[in-house]
Parts: sequence; C-alpha cells; structure tokens
Amino acid sequence: MNKIISKEHFSEKVFKLEIEAPLIARSRKAGHFVIVRVGEKGERMPLTIAAADTVRGTITLVVQEVGLSSTRLCELNEGDYITDVVGPLGQATHIENFGTVVCAGGGVGVAPMLPIVQALKAAGNRVIAVLAGRSKELIILEKEMRESADEVIIMTDDGSYGRKGLVTEGVEEVIKREKVDKCFAIGPAIMMKFVCLLTKKYEIPTDVSLNTIMVDGTGMCGACRITIGGKTKFVCVDGPEFDGHQVDFDEMLKRMGAFKSIECEEMHKLEEGESCKVIPEPAQEVDEKSRNAAWRLELRKAMKPKERTAIPRVEMNELDPEYRSHSRKEEVNQGLTEEQALTEAKRCLDCANPGCMEGCPVGIDIPRFIKNIERGEILEAAKTLKETSALPAVCGRVCPQEKQCESKCIHLKMKEKPVAIGYLERFAADYERESGQISIPEIKEKNGIKIAVIGSGPAGLSFAGDMAKYGYDVTVFEALHEIGGVLKYGIPEFRLPNKVVDVEIDNLAKMGVNFIKDCIIGKTISVEQLEEEGFKGVFVASGAGLPNFMNIPGENSINILSSNEYLTRVNLMDAASEDSDTPVPFGKNVAVIGGGNTAMDSVRTARRLGAERAMIIYRRSEEEMPARIEEVKHAKEEGVEFLTLHNPIEYIADELGKVKQVILQKMELGEPDASGRRSPVAIPGATETIDIDLAIVSVGVSPNPIVPSSIPGLEMGRKGTIAVNENMQSSIPTIYAGGDIVRGGATVILAMGDGRKAAAAMHEQLSK
Repeated sequence: MNKIISKEHFSEKVFKLEIEAPLIARSRKAGHFVIVRVGEKGERMPLTIAAADTVRGTITLVVQEVGLSSTRLCELNEGDYITDVVGPLGQATHIENFGTVVCAGGGVGVAPMLPIVQALKAAGNRVIAVLAGRSKELIILEKEMRESADEVIIMTDDGSYGRKGLVTEGVEEVIKREKVDKCFAIGPAIMMKFVCLLTKKYEIPTDVSLNTIMVDGTGMCGACRITIGGKTKFVCVDGPEFDGHQVDFDEMLKRMGAFKSIECEEMHKLEEGESCKVIPEPAQEVDEKSRNAAWRLELRKAMKPKERTAIPRVEMNELDPEYRSHSRKEEVNQGLTEEQALTEAKRCLDCANPGCMEGCPVGIDIPRFIKNIERGEILEAAKTLKETSALPAVCGRVCPQEKQCESKCIHLKMKEKPVAIGYLERFAADYERESGQISIPEIKEKNGIKIAVIGSGPAGLSFAGDMAKYGYDVTVFEALHEIGGVLKYGIPEFRLPNKVVDVEIDNLAKMGVNFIKDCIIGKTISVEQLEEEGFKGVFVASGAGLPNFMNIPGENSINILSSNEYLTRVNLMDAASEDSDTPVPFGKNVAVIGGGNTAMDSVRTARRLGAERAMIIYRRSEEEMPARIEEVKHAKEEGVEFLTLHNPIEYIADELGKVKQVILQKMELGEPDASGRRSPVAIPGATETIDIDLAIVSVGVSPNPIVPSSIPGLEMGRKGTIAVNENMQSSIPTIYAGGDIVRGGATVILAMGDGRKAAAAMHEQLSK
C-alpha cells in the first residue's frame, strides 16, 4: 500500500495528491503514468504522473472526480493508504530541441503537461503553454507553469480568467504570430481532436496523450487498443503518446463511452450512506521412496495385473450442467471421494519403467504418489507431489494430462483407459489442504544468495519453489495486485478456485519466498537496478499477456473485447459482482472467436453472465480444436453452440459504435499445415451474418514486450519471445527465462517444467 503524504484541493472536484512511492519516483520520466486501485474491489485507473521527488520518494498525481473510482480516490485524505499504485508505465515523452513548442493543456491535462514543459525547456526549446478550463477555478498549476515556460496563455470558456475562448483559439493565436515547430496536447479527447485538426491544417507535428482510455496499463487486456494511422496499437504499451494526426479520435470517443451507462448506475454507491497447521516434512529413508521398498512390493503382490486392469476408470463427479451454467464461482468438477481415489489407485500397475513419468514436464514420481494413495497414506502422496511440483492442486485441475502423463500410461497399450492421474493428483492435494496438515518440502540451509523472479505465474512460482528448496533468498516481483498471474486473471473459478491457488502460494511463502506486488520490472525498477541491489540471478517469467486480434473491419467496435480483457475483468477484478467498481458488458448473443481453452473459459463465463446464445466460432473443425476434450464437453453440456468451419471477416456496428452483427466466412479443410492440423480454406461466396451484441476474441497471445525490451543486449527469438538455450539460459548468463515469454503460449505444466529446468541450471551455475 502507498501512503498519501499530502492532499491539496485545487477546485470543487480536482485534487493534487502527493503519494509515497520511492521506486516509481526514481524511475519516472516525463509522460509516464501509473495504475491506481482503491479498495480490494476497486477498478484499475491510469493516471499520469505530474511530478516526482526522488529525495522524498514521492510522486504527485492530479485527479478529477469524474466517476466512481476517481471519486473514491479523491475521498481519501492525508495519511490514508491507496491499495495499489503500479508503475511507471508507458513510453516516456520524446524530448529534443525542436525549436518553438506549444503545449496545450486542458483541465487536469495541465498536470501531466507540466513535466513535459519542464523537460522541453531543459532541452533548450522556447515553450509556450496554453492552459484551458471552463472557468477560473479549473485552471491549475498556473504558478508552476509560469516558472517553467517562456510564456503562459490562459483561456476559459466563460471568460472568468485570462481570455475568453477555447484552447484552439489560444493555440492558433501563437501559430499566426510566430513559427511553431512542435505541439503537444493533453486533455479531454474532444479537445485533443480539435487541436490536432488545427495543427494539421498548419502542418505542425503534434503529439497527444491517450491514457484516459486505458484499463490495465500493463498490456495484458487489449482494452486500450486504438487505431493509429490505420493500424491497431495498444495505448499502454505503444503509448500513451502518439502522433495526433494519425489517431482515429471518432473511434476512440465511442470506445471511451463503452461503460458510461454502467458507471452512472454505480455512482449511487457513493451517495448511500482456524489456519492450517504447518508440519515440517520429516526425513525419510531413501529405500522407502524406492519401487523396491517393502510396502510397494506388498502392494504389487496384493493384486494381479489383470485384476487391476479390469477395474473401470473412475468418472469425475460434476455439478449438474443446467445448475452450473448459472453459477459463476462453483467448481464444476467436484473431485473424487476417498473410496473412488483408493479404487482408482489400484489400477496403477507400478511399472518398472513408468512411461507416465516421461510424459510429466515436472518429473513427478507418479507411481509413488499413486501407490501411497492405494495404501491409504494420502498425506505422503501429497508430500511426494510437492517434491517436484509447486502447484499440485492447480495442476490436478487444469493440466492436460490426457496429452502428457496419461497419454503414456501402459493401459492404453492394452486398449484400456489410462489411470486417472490428474484426478488422483487433485485428490491428494485437496485432501492435504482440507486436513489442515500441510507439509513444507525440505529446505536446504540458506546460502544468502538473492534471486529475482519476474512474474508470479506457473513458471515463476515453480522456479521460486525449487530455488527456495536449494536455499536461495527468492523474491518474486508481480506487476498486478494479486499473485498468481494467469492462474488468477485467466482461469475462471468454476475451473480453478482462487482459494486453491492462494493455499499453494501461501505454502511457497512459508518456504521463504518473498512476494512483491504492483512492481513492474522494466518500469518500476530495472534489471540493472536489481543487480545493483545484489541479486545474482534473474528468472524472467512475465508471460505472453499481449492479446492478438484478427485486424478485420469493425474489430475496434464497442463490445468487442479480447479474451484477456474479458476474463481479467470477471476473474481478477470480479466485475460481475454488484460490489465491484469494474464494469463488464453482459451480452445476450455472445460470439467467442477461437477454439482453445481460453475460448472455452470465455464462452462458459458468458453463459454464466446471462448469455442466451453463447457461441464458439472456430475456423477449423472440432477435431482440430486445441482445447481439452473435457472443456469442450462441459461447454456443450452448458448449452454453448459450436459454429465450426466458420471465420469472422467483418463486424458491423450500430450508430453508437456498438457491435450488432458479425459476418462469417464458411470454411473447408485443406492440407495439414506446420502444426499438423488441416488448414482451413475459404469457400468462395459462402458467408453468413449473425446478430451479436458482444464478441470476445481469443486467437492467441504474444509476449508482453515491457520486460525484454528493457534489458540491453538481450537476444530475442521469434515473435517477441526471449531466446534461450536448452537450460533456459538467455544470451545474458545471469538471466534465465521460461514459460510463455519463451514459448509464446503454452500450458501451465509446460511453464512449470521450464521453471524447474531453469532452477536446476541456475543452481548449478551459481554453485561453481
């Protein structure tokens, strides 16, 4: 949390807040912004930094009450704490000696303009500031501007101060009297639009700041996409400042109003008035873990292999489809009973050369944990899992065992169904959690060496757990206000409850892993600064949170969201709850584009949020879908329609800019492509138009560039990934990387495998 050091009341609804944030103050440059959140249910707000004091360790924000979240922030007083302040974010303002520069600031836009004016002046420019507001009370920071600029012109709509007129009149007055080489404009979107129309007429290069349309600020949701020169850009990653003459302001203004009605409905809210016992893991004799341990030999003698293979595979207990399709947070899979688990464990033949282990990316001793369940030692089974897996309860729920460990089960060679390894993994982990007897893996003596982990998703957590076991002092830096990465923002609770993830994270904390939230490496603090603070190794696990879009006509219409944005709003920000400040669109006819697990999560979430018609639109056939078979089955049971061999080619919006229809191209399958799947080919002239009021685009993600682009000399791979060798080591020897930032998109368990491999390699390097 960040303390408010001082608060100044500029006008009725405009406040200046000085906030304690030493890391941000040290890294901030002109043009940078922060993301602020007030309260655990608060919305994430982008606010440009008006000033920074590196000595006091503070930043200054100027805030105007314009909605629910900004009002909550303005209600805080000196000495109060803000829940989250994350940054600095965005690209810094490009400053050089342009010559004569006009800086137009409207309303609270004057605040972020001040550091730009100061930087321009320091670079040798002649700076003329044009400050505008509706009335005298809304002209802010005049004294500071006069101290920084060569000239200050004040314009008010009502003429109560300075000259009567609009900001454009003040700007044009300067243009007509002297040569202007550059213009900057920050303020309301409509103001920036007309400043740009004016300067375009005079052919004066103009930069504008678009941070007002951002949602998350870290590049993970895609909500702030905007058309710049005909191309889609992300304000938070590519901006927030752009060439104003290239901005599609009309589209931007429509998108800014997407949640206006919801915001109005929510404003009335302001007007109305025993913990788990930790048991250290006891030392075990080596032979007790061996396949030849006496207890394992006795179990194998107890039943013949034929008797074991004759036992039918257990069926997962599930909630009723009709009931669960209206229940957003109740887990669909209910888990196995103890009796079911003991019976399923008997199906395992305890093979001498277990293929299942070859299929496990994190190397779990699968036969040993299953045989412990068979003999009733379920807590021992959980300990076995945690020897190599930091997240067994998570993996037991979301990992595609049917493509990994279970695909190597010997039962398949006998034309039988594989042992339900995933179900048993979940059972053992859940049993331990519910028993209250949570074990901590054996930790080696602390060696005093500091290790930094960037990102708290599956790869980062797996790496952190292994390095903690080796005795390192591990700190995980997370950009968001919750630990867990995609486990929290990407996977719905009906598949992976937050309480399950929280227990796994808490166990890592008990192992000595330190977690720092709201800290963006590459922005708040650099990798170079981490090294200066004594960190001897860095593992980059920042994921691939930048959503892809199809770049088809109409895709930037209102109510077309990336799956990242949609799921983040619902999962991380709990937007569908009445007490959440974050809005989310509730569609009745919802189209989800894509065929992966994220698409299934999105469409099933839409059903739970009231969609009467929820559709998966996928360009290939169902057979080629990358989603888990179980997820497809659950979606169908819950009433989801599957429009396979269809591909969107255009969205049609109504007069308000809201999507109302999608035009689908009908497809057929051609020859297999590089992935081995048959390529979809358009059927000439075969299209279909369907009515929709919400579209969710789930066509993949790309690595977020913030971390890798901040590390000089780091070799990059294809599509923005970090290039690594077989040991997950990058071109910089002290930096390792894994998970989606390397793979570009993969499963939870593959990311965890990367984390384990990197931990082993870094430990070996540091031990030399």
